[in-house]
Amino acid sequence: MKINGNEIRPGNVIQHKGQLWAAVKTQAVKPGKGGAFNQVELKNLIEGTKLNERFRASETVEKIRLEQKDHQFLYAEGDMMVFMDLETYEQIELERDFIGDRAVFLQDNMNVVLESFEGKQIGVSLPDQVVLEVVETEPVVKGQTAASSNKPSILDNGLRIMVPPFISTGEKIVVDTNEMIYLRRAEAE
Repeated sequence: MKINGNEIRPGNVIQHKGQLWAAVKTQAVKPGKGGAFNQVELKNLIEGTKLNERFRASETVEKIRLEQKDHQFLYAEGDMMVFMDLETYEQIELERDFIGDRAVFLQDNMNVVLESFEGKQIGVSLPDQVVLEVVETEPVVKGQTAASSNKPSILDNGLRIMVPPFISTGEKIVVDTNEMIYLRRAEAE
């Protein structure tokens, strides 16, 4: 599907210079001289490289629709991560490197979305938030104010993040899987 350069929005996948790119950020610019354009930050879906490009309203680009299928994470076997298609029950193996740093958030039976283009796996969408347990952190020092800076902690998946001083070992917390940061205490079940 062809769209004009000024219609590119964050999250769109386009074909540009013979490759697939995801629009990360867009900004409409109207300079004093010359025509308006759309400043777009693109990320290459295959290589992971970034590119800043200007698209004028008169230019057209090919907008790509990725096939998205619900899968369930089953288990990790060495460097391979095994997923199951929730419709056909077929299993697919992907390398840990394909998922990247966010592979640490995968939990048994977690539902994810695998994105593909022309049968080739392009990406994995994890839930935006997960609940993890703090297995190691510094104890709270009496008299320490709540306004003090965060302290380091280690979670049950091995991830090291900063948490507020009131969080103690054994507590469950909600972590943002995109930014890899503490969000809040988890609700008691």
